[in-house]
Amino acid sequence: MGLQPVALHAARIGEFTLHRHNTTCAHFSSFLDNEIRARLFDRRKDQPQVGRHLQRFGLLGTDQHATALACLGDLGTPFAIDAVKQQDRRPDRLAHHAKEVMRLRLIQRNGLPLPQWMIYIKSDFSVHGHRYMHDTSPTPDGNDAARVVDAPADNWVDRSAPRFTRPFLRLSRADRPIGTWLLLLPCWWGLTLAMLFDQQPRWFDLWIFIGCGAGAWLMRGAGCTWNDITDRHIDDKVARTRSRPIPSGQVSVKGALGWMIAQMLIALCILLSFNGAAIALGVLALLPVAIYPFAKRFTWWPQVFLGIAFNWGALLAWTAHTGSLGAPAVVLYAAGIAWTLFYDTIYAHQDTEDDALIGVKSTARLFGDNTAQWLRRFLMGTVGLMGLAVIFALRDSASFLALIIALSGPWAMGWHMAWQLRSVDINDNDKLLRLFRVNRDTGMIPLVFFAAALLA
Repeated sequence: MGLQPVALHAARIGEFTLHRHNTTCAHFSSFLDNEIRARLFDRRKDQPQVGRHLQRFGLLGTDQHATALACLGDLGTPFAIDAVKQQDRRPDRLAHHAKEVMRLRLIQRNGLPLPQWMIYIKSDFSVHGHRYMHDTSPTPDGNDAARVVDAPADNWVDRSAPRFTRPFLRLSRADRPIGTWLLLLPCWWGLTLAMLFDQQPRWFDLWIFIGCGAGAWLMRGAGCTWNDITDRHIDDKVARTRSRPIPSGQVSVKGALGWMIAQMLIALCILLSFNGAAIALGVLALLPVAIYPFAKRFTWWPQVFLGIAFNWGALLAWTAHTGSLGAPAVVLYAAGIAWTLFYDTIYAHQDTEDDALIGVKSTARLFGDNTAQWLRRFLMGTVGLMGLAVIFALRDSASFLALIIALSGPWAMGWHMAWQLRSVDINDNDKLLRLFRVNRDTGMIPLVFFAAALLA
């Protein structure tokens, strides 16, 4: 794959810096004559927000000319090119490896002098590897070309849903049900733990069980719609998300707003069938849902805000059964937040390159190569907090056998998370997506044990 220079000088190739290429005597600037060690560029220890980016440096005190990439002999040697920040289009000189640069394409932005300043941006298909090289541009006609690139190939929306509904179902992530499961499972944890707490299962619990399922589908869809509305100017710059309905033109912003309100109104009808305390909690849940899309703009920990929103159902379902909020539900809620930090950090590593380019923050960027250590901490937090919630709920009401069975739930969940941890490769996007999706099974494990404890 070669470079694609734009607006070339009549006698020369484009520019790496302020100097022109000399085609008759091509060689690199003198800074390549000196040994450059990686530690000089690595500021992660002092400034963790830098992530895995190399430290900025300039080519000072040299008047030698740069050379064309075609003349490169050692592709492992770092050298400097001019990158451009998306926010203000100003050149920013960074250190790069030639292997990375060979995946870039050379362009010229308006307002830069000709032909002295040339900049590089990543090709659309190079950001996440070969997965996107075969994709065609999405179109608003609802055919296969409009499929979201990270949705399962055989999802029911693309296969069976009426054509006119597909853009809206894609907006709700109905073609990717994993998010609904991750929102629903904490609801079912809270319900079953509440039933163990007071040892009073009743028929209305069946409606809570069903209502949580329908409500999770609707509110996850409404939340994703809101997320896409607020992120529409970010999603069109990220290879994995630019095929979503709003940035690809399948759905207008007004249409998305209408669809979001419709989903929320139906979910409200379900919520109104619960007791007053649960209704109040359900309304209060709108606050973290509204804040979450903006969290990645002001904090390196947006996954915490996602956890606050996604595990709210543990509080709501407990309260729908018992009529009031209890300490075991709060501790269970904290365990769910730790679990969310675990799986969503894995998920966020798919977008670290794009996020760095456009200035979006995440725990994946913050942790960088230390991700495994942090995931281990989240694993221990999930297991420990869930075990504590079980003890608080069952210590006075359940039998010893029921307590042992229920405690086996977080223990088995921890082993499943440990398997994920051993399999994580932050540079393999396909594996990251697969590991993220298996968290449906991870969340099912304690639910099975809680249900078994009810029968003990």
